[in-house]
Amino acid sequence: MSKSKTIAILVFVFLIACNVNPYQEGGRLYKVYCENCHMQDGKGLRGLIPPLANSDFLTKNKEQIPCIIKNGLKGAIIVNDTTYNTEMEGNPELSAVQINNIINYIYHAWNNDLKKSNINDVEKYLQNCK
Repeated sequence: MSKSKTIAILVFVFLIACNVNPYQEGGRLYKVYCENCHMQDGKGLRGLIPPLANSDFLTKNKEQIPCIIKNGLKGAIIVNDTTYNTEMEGNPELSAVQINNIINYIYHAWNNDLKKSNINDVEKYLQNCK
């Protein structure tokens, strides 16, 4: 088999794999950086850690999500009519691309059906973090 055919087959397999789970990298990053608190099922810890699954906070605070992932969160927030006041540590080592991948994973996991995040918006939101 020629080198160009081998490369073409590898590219084809890679593209198929990406389409099967387009948020695979975000899922991997979520597992490392978020799952310990927000849990594998995205339901959080009742009364302590807010859920990400079916969370109204995600839809109402789209511009804040990248900043929260990067810089953490202090103070009370309301998620699905429940107040949470547990401090969240940030992940300042994450790049905008990694944050975008995590957001897209969260936006499409656990039956969430939110509009796909894009890197340009994430970069803009990160520049405007409070």
